[in-house]
Formats: sequence, structure tokens, C-alpha cells
Amino acid sequence: MEEKQRPKVGVGVMVLKNNKVLLGKRNDDAEKASSDLHGEGTWTMPGGKLDFQETLIDGAYREVLEETNIKINKDKIKVISVADEIVKDNHYVTVGFLCQDFEGEQGVMEPEEITEWKWFGLDNLPDKVFPPSAKMIKAFLGHETELKLF
Repeated sequence: MEEKQRPKVGVGVMVLKNNKVLLGKRNDDAEKASSDLHGEGTWTMPGGKLDFQETLIDGAYREVLEETNIKINKDKIKVISVADEIVKDNHYVTVGFLCQDFEGEQGVMEPEEITEWKWFGLDNLPDKVFPPSAKMIKAFLGHETELKLF
């Protein structure tokens, strides 16, 4: 019997400082970009796949640290979005977090996957933003009073 495909869980973190968001440029090479959602060549927030038996907050902390070397304050992050990300060969439910309390300076920790990290004003975003990251920014800027499913 063939095993049924199931959605996976992803986390993304909107690291915000002085009204600027931290975004990383994914490698243009699809294999190096390592994106199940085909995000090669886009700008993305730190994030990734949740590990088995890992909490959402622990996953968010781990992903930001692994990718940027920034330590987020786990007690002060909050959920800003929950979205379905469906492409032809994958399905993720992505939980988006907002983090404004963190330590450290960003660094390129996985240079094969993310080639650089830059701060962008929310009114001056790059052209190609990774769709899950774009949804988180939209949720944040919309100042939703309740969680909106995209």
C-alpha cells in the first residue's frame, strides 16, 4: 500500500529592527536553495521545517540561530500568521512569528543556501519575496486583530 502524503509544518520568523525586516537571498540554484516550496532566487525570512517532537517556538529559535547566528528571545515572540503553502509537489502549514527582541548580528551561516542577509524597510521590500515570507509581512502590516488564514 502506498503511503499517503501529508502536510508538513514550517516556521518563519519576521525579525524586525527599527521598522526593517531581515531577509536572506536564497541561492538561485534550486538544489542549493534547498526549498521544498521552490523559493530559489527569492528573499526569505529565517525559517524552515519543524523537527519531530520540537515545539513551534523551539523550532523558530533553532532556525534563526542556524541560519543567521541571531538569538531570539523565545519569551517575547508572537504568532502573526498561519498559512497553507501548497505547490505541485509539497504542502506546508507555515506558522509565522514576529521577533523584535534578539541578540547578535546577522551572519551568513549556511552560504550554500542563503547567500546574504540584509535589512529592508517595510516600505522598500525587494521584488522577489518568498511567498510564505510575503504572507507574514502582509499579516503584520494589516494589523489583523485576529489570526487570518491565507
